[in-house]
Amino acid sequence: MDSDIPLSRTPAGARFKEPAVAVICRFLEDGILNKACVSLPLVLLSLAAAAAPEADGRDPFGTSRYAPLAPGVRWDSPVPLPQVTEMPVASLPATDRPLALPELTELALQNNPRTRQAWFAARAAASAIGIERSDDLPRVSALVTVQRSESGGQAGNQINWLTRYGPAVTLTYLLFDFGAGESRVKAAEYQALAASLSQNRVLQDVVLLVEQSYYRLLGVEQLIRSNELFLKSVSTSLEATRRRREGGLATVADVYRAETQVAQGQLNLTRSQGELEKARGALAAAVGVGVNAALKVQTLESAPRIKEITESLGRILQRAKAARPDLVAAEAQALSARAQADAVARSGLPSVTINATTGRTFFHQDRPFTDTNSLVLGVSIPLFTGYEQTYLVRQAEARAAQAEAARDVLFRQTELEVWQAYYDVKTAAGGVSTTEVQLRAAQQTAEATLARYQAGFGSLLDLITAQVEESNARVQRIQSFLDWFTAVSRLNHAIGASDRTVYRVEQR
Repeated sequence: MDSDIPLSRTPAGARFKEPAVAVICRFLEDGILNKACVSLPLVLLSLAAAAAPEADGRDPFGTSRYAPLAPGVRWDSPVPLPQVTEMPVASLPATDRPLALPELTELALQNNPRTRQAWFAARAAASAIGIERSDDLPRVSALVTVQRSESGGQAGNQINWLTRYGPAVTLTYLLFDFGAGESRVKAAEYQALAASLSQNRVLQDVVLLVEQSYYRLLGVEQLIRSNELFLKSVSTSLEATRRRREGGLATVADVYRAETQVAQGQLNLTRSQGELEKARGALAAAVGVGVNAALKVQTLESAPRIKEITESLGRILQRAKAARPDLVAAEAQALSARAQADAVARSGLPSVTINATTGRTFFHQDRPFTDTNSLVLGVSIPLFTGYEQTYLVRQAEARAAQAEAARDVLFRQTELEVWQAYYDVKTAAGGVSTTEVQLRAAQQTAEATLARYQAGFGSLLDLITAQVEESNARVQRIQSFLDWFTAVSRLNHAIGASDRTVYRVEQR
């Protein structure tokens, strides 16, 4: 996207920014530099004149257009805004059968943009190793120059315009730097290790996201069935109340009360159906497809088998310490920062370099060419840097200590996550068995109360109470399974084993 910031073009068509280079280009176009009347002070004065607007606070480049005029003023772009690139559309498997959780997880690992983002970050960190390793090899550069000059002395001697041109090749090689380069390489290697481990953790995050979205979708589907059963039950009660009203055994208030329960049941069903669409969109986003994708998922054919955790909490904590990629990545980050601090400290020591140059100069007139060859062995000894080296070392040491503290924070956080998820699983397992007994009792109570009411005994209030209790027990049953599913997923994620699940969900 081109902007209208002032630019100048050289005779070859290359674009340079105003003002300094443009002034030189105009000198070349006008042939001023080919005239003997031009001197270096005049060129410097011209460059200073071109930069003069900066001194009086003006905006020669019009940069104020790219910011709002005031804090409360809406900004409108002076140039066309870039168009957001369309995300690649992930294709679903060519099958009409519902997708199971492992298939959804595999799709997410392939299509979720977070995995791609983490992978490119790891590749970039790996490339940094090659950048640091490049100092192990010599640097070779070639230069071709063209020079036209004249000179005059105070004695009146004048040397006419002379044109020189020719190539030159320079080799530079660092021989010794007291290990500073090796420390930088080590720091880059630890950074690459941390980036790859972080990518592994991102994969586990995506797995957890898919599992939670999937189980929530299953829970909302079960909630819809529960609300449908409740609506059917209260509709039956409404019909029974109307018949009793016709027989003089119920009042009109009883009919209104029953109609209220039907309306409440319809409202609950409508809300749960909306939650289902939201859960389906969340799962599609986690998988990495469009939220409007026709995503069919496989539901559980039977209730899951709840297994008690037999492994001790201490053993699980030790496993998390060794298996959590982000925790190991934090350790690698700390080691990288410590290696970088060592490299900064060694950069204040002398370094030995060798430079070799060879070149040939040709002249425009009929003069023989000349060869230039040089070999320089140099020892660079930093003597005084205005205390820059001192503060650089202090800064690097502080950053290394900061990275170590961040590692310790993550370690304590890992312990807490494992601890909480462990007891959440145990609590949820107990809740599943409790709600099963509660639902069975509520169902029997509701059936008996409805039968009594249809037979002309009992009150409508007792029937409504029994039906509401049955519905609440069914919802709590669904929530207990959802809590258990979620707790198991979070425990696997806290351990760092989401890519090879330790505690699996099995059907009965």
